[in-house]
Amino acid sequence: MGYQWYLDGKLTKRTNTFNDFVDVAQYLVDQKYVAKGNISIAGRSAGGELMGAAVIQAPDLWRSANLGVPFVDVLNTMLDESLPLTPPEWTEWGNPIESKEVYQLLASYSPYDNIQAREYPPMLVTGGLNDPRVTYWEPAKWTAKMRALKTDNNLLVMRMNMGAGHFANTGRYGRLKDFAQEYAFTLLAHGITK
Repeated sequence: MGYQWYLDGKLTKRTNTFNDFVDVAQYLVDQKYVAKGNISIAGRSAGGELMGAAVIQAPDLWRSANLGVPFVDVLNTMLDESLPLTPPEWTEWGNPIESKEVYQLLASYSPYDNIQAREYPPMLVTGGLNDPRVTYWEPAKWTAKMRALKTDNNLLVMRMNMGAGHFANTGRYGRLKDFAQEYAFTLLAHGITK
């Protein structure tokens, strides 16, 4: 959709991404393409951040959420300049160390920092122990805080791959095995067990 569209989703306009995603889902519900609470969503890395933000913003829209290596601890990561990928990413997210306004903006939408005590949809959260892009503690922290605060009995599964990085399981069929687990989780969330 062009370079301006990209610019309209970064830095101070980052929340456009979350609002647009939720608005599209609500449109599908309003137009009766799908029932509210019957949409499964999935995203990886910054897309995992989008899934976290969507779950926080509109938990009742989703049947399940798959957060793949999710960048959900945005504020803390952008505050840690010792991480090798943080300083180069300030052009995308802003530098909360140097700007109070950026700090407040990141705090306002960082999924991890906005978890509240309420019901959430079933979630599959994945990470890789050797991931240099989204460190393993982000999905682990998200899962721990979510388990401590959520008020429902919905599934909340964390799969930490002890040999993977940012992408998939290793080996010829590694990614296919990951897909199979993710689809199985989604089908289970929809009540399909066989």
